[in-house]
Amino acid sequence: MILLRSLLFALVFYPGSFLWVMAALIVTPFGPRPLRAVVGSWGWFHRIAARIVLGQKVKIDGVIPDTPMLFIFKHESMFETIDLLCLFHNPMIAAKRELIDIPLWGRVARTYGMIIVEREAGASAMRSMRRTAAKAMAEGRPVCLFPEGTRVPHGEAPEIRAGFAGLYTLLRVPVLPIAVNSGRVAPRNSFLKRPGTVTYKVGEIIPPGLPREEAEALAHAAINALNG
Repeated sequence: MILLRSLLFALVFYPGSFLWVMAALIVTPFGPRPLRAVVGSWGWFHRIAARIVLGQKVKIDGVIPDTPMLFIFKHESMFETIDLLCLFHNPMIAAKRELIDIPLWGRVARTYGMIIVEREAGASAMRSMRRTAAKAMAEGRPVCLFPEGTRVPHGEAPEIRAGFAGLYTLLRVPVLPIAVNSGRVAPRNSFLKRPGTVTYKVGEIIPPGLPREEAEALAHAAINALNG
């Protein structure tokens, strides 16, 4: 049954996503508002498909404010990458260069507005990320970052990458850490997706201006709160 559900989800979600990308390209010349509406509806298409086809529910433990601050998430699955479009209105999401380079989808992502993470570019990449994030916040958009840099298996707690400390220091804004346990039902690098509940556990706000080590320690503990 898990295999059949996973196969049906792939047959529904990926061809459907192609149609959403085409729709986004069509509305792009008409400005940001229709593009953001199409992109946001893609996020809900994903959540509804996951709920109906896979039996995956969403639970939020706490309150996620839709305000312009820095949100950091545990990253275990593709699920939360797309589901951020349901959690926020018009979020600015950090994504690896490889994703932005995907034909057609990457063009939509660039136009919509994303923070491009280039791991090997050094200080120049950090300055670019900071400018993009600051511009997003000035526009009232929440900024979302996966500080571990890549998806990790459920239960693992790798060190936070330097990009978090860089943005935290440069932006000087509050940070809200959120734990996610999506790897329990949608493990990385696995075609099989299981029914269950994806939980977002909202941590305590990390105020700006803390020493780097203290901010990283608070963030690391908070995003790993669902590892048990």
